[in-house]
Amino acid sequence: MANILAENLSGKAVMGSDGTELGDLYNITMDLKSGQLHHLLVSPHEQLNPERVTFDVDEAGRLRVPVSNVQAVKDYIVVGR
Repeated sequence: MANILAENLSGKAVMGSDGTELGDLYNITMDLKSGQLHHLLVSPHEQLNPERVTFDVDEAGRLRVPVSNVQAVKDYIVVGR
């Protein structure tokens, strides 16, 4: 995967590999000491059916998508479900 600056990802749409639009990227969590990325925090779209989502949710209702699920970053961030 090509290097992409984090500032270019802010607000980018996140889509499941099955074509479901999940929401927009809110933030990315990481280990400050190692620099290892952990999760994408995704603000879910209002029309997203919560029963179709298998990701953990944080206290603010954002989806916690493991970075290991990221499959592609182009017009959308595509994540495996």
